[in-house]
Amino acid sequence: MGAAPLPQEEYRFLTPSDLNLIISELRADGYMVIGPVLRDGAIVYDEIESAADLPAGLRDHQAPGSYRLERRGDGAYFGYVVGPHSWKRFLYPPRIRLLTISREGGSVSGPDGHQKMAFIGVRSCDLSAIGVLDRVLIQRPSVDQVYRSRRGSVIIIAVNCYEPGENCFCSSVGTGPVAKSGYDISLTEVVGDGVHFFVARPGSEEGLRLLERIGARGASPEEVREAERRLEEGLTRFSKSLRVEGLKEALYKGFDSEAWKSAAERCLACTNCTMVCPTCFCTTIEDVTTLGLERAERWRRWGSCYTLKFSYIHGGSIRVSVLSRYRQWLTHKLATWLDQFGVLGCVGCGRCITWCPVGIDITEEAERVRMSVERGGE
Repeated sequence: MGAAPLPQEEYRFLTPSDLNLIISELRADGYMVIGPVLRDGAIVYDEIESAADLPAGLRDHQAPGSYRLERRGDGAYFGYVVGPHSWKRFLYPPRIRLLTISREGGSVSGPDGHQKMAFIGVRSCDLSAIGVLDRVLIQRPSVDQVYRSRRGSVIIIAVNCYEPGENCFCSSVGTGPVAKSGYDISLTEVVGDGVHFFVARPGSEEGLRLLERIGARGASPEEVREAERRLEEGLTRFSKSLRVEGLKEALYKGFDSEAWKSAAERCLACTNCTMVCPTCFCTTIEDVTTLGLERAERWRRWGSCYTLKFSYIHGGSIRVSVLSRYRQWLTHKLATWLDQFGVLGCVGCGRCITWCPVGIDITEEAERVRMSVERGGE
């Protein structure tokens, strides 16, 4: 699951066919290999059997409330940014049965088992999001056993970015675009001008062994330099940013600011932003029984702070207005999360901007509140 980095960096050269060998080796070892696939007009994550299942030659164009795919004109396997799915859905499932109680034999059983998983194509923002979930769900006194069980059997193959999307702002929150840690192998795809290869960097002993098993040769200095050149150029291509310094204090001071109304008047409270967010972890519990009362089940499913009933306590909900719910979500992501967990709850992936039906932009709304505070609460 992304062990400690190797003391000596060792770059390897991979061809597209070598990527297929990695997938084959992982499947032979009993891993369910999960990667990006094209489905219903979007790039999502699902089980793959070979590199042929990857969305080769596609790129995504994103804007507030907008997502579309187009052909790139090359064969890049990872020429997109991120879609509506995140890896959270495999580690912290949207719906999972926690408990089954049956009259027959008086049996009681816990969550269903799961297969070992290998993630291929994890962007640095999503890698950071997994790190955030690790901190929230397993590195605190109250451990989520479902998450810990699934997280402990995961191999991660990350992919570095040098073509950020229109809504990406990972560079300003320190989560990308290059994977720094937490992976078993990181890949930089070099495609164009008649070449197509990967520069691979092992991040764990397990990752190094996997590269050695497929016979990956060492990358030449020229190949490494070409990969690094593209990554350096990628840092200049971001069009969106978030001013993080002093933001927590500004959001606290701006709790009663009129600036919140801008988003609240447009927000539909549809919960899209929380459903696509790779770090939101709120859930709700449902108990169901069969009509004959032979069996009872307890299910956990994702919840959202945007729903009216989410803040219900005895006597009613404490966040009745859409404004109070939007303010709760944004302030938690960018301020109170720091106090609770020591990190931002936002990794700059831009999903909440892309998949908001009315195109609300978290970077613009946070800046709007900051500016209101700096102007004296206007």
